Amino acid sequence: MEKIIRNLKKAGNHLVLLLAGLVWIYPFLWMVSASFKSQPEFFENRLGLIPQSPTFDNVKRIWEKANFSTYFVNTLIVTVFAVVIVLIMTMLAGYAMGRYQFVGRRLIMGIFLSSIAIPLVSTIIPTYEVVKGMNLVGTKLGLVLAQAGGAHVIFLLLFTSFFESIPKELEEAARVDGCNFFRTFFNIMMPLCKPIATTVVIMETIWTWNAFMLPLVLTLNNPASRTLAVGLYAFKGENTVDWTGIAAGGTIAVIPIILLFIVLQKYFVEGIAGAVKS
Repeated sequence: MEKIIRNLKKAGNHLVLLLAGLVWIYPFLWMVSASFKSQPEFFENRLGLIPQSPTFDNVKRIWEKANFSTYFVNTLIVTVFAVVIVLIMTMLAGYAMGRYQFVGRRLIMGIFLSSIAIPLVSTIIPTYEVVKGMNLVGTKLGLVLAQAGGAHVIFLLLFTSFFESIPKELEEAARVDGCNFFRTFFNIMMPLCKPIATTVVIMETIWTWNAFMLPLVLTLNNPASRTLAVGLYAFKGENTVDWTGIAAGGTIAVIPIILLFIVLQKYFVEGIAGAVKS
């Protein structure tokens, strides 16, 4: 009897989780479905998930006529280079903060931590002025530097915590073998932090890929450098909204992120678990 009760409770828990999962994933499924509906069908069958007459016109229209192919390439370029810069910068900083004791270490860490309280919106004007001073407003290089700039405190803490947990005997053995700072880092430490690095890559990719405010401000005078998020915003006019176009654009924008997470989810989970454990 007790076994039956446990099985019923287990089945009930699974049912509740399944329903919660369906509620959570419904907006995404609705967006994908709406991207294959015509405008009349969209308003006639708003909540339905299965298009009665599927069409690729929305996807084709925004990809070719709305310059989404250009926006996609721009977003890909900005994201890749911004992620590489942030990864290298936070990894090296985390290694120095986690493995070495030096004067002012606590003060520097305190400054980084205090920067979390600074709202992102308040940094837009200084960031714009810096990019403008380098004559990079409206360029992809300016977007890369703007997105890669900042303290990235979360990533720094992840690397710092991870490197602190590594036994010092590894570095001592490397010094005996004649390894300098950089050789020790690249040959020994860097391969060990693969889960943390993957976590940083996923999180920074999501943030940069979905960034809106900075790309909007920096590309106002050059629409050719727009990213996907800014391009989607253009579908909303003062009096009309192209809902099927927004749905198709949102589907194009979100699918690469989902595929990236599916491919790297194993390392992402290991990275978070390792950071929490350490």
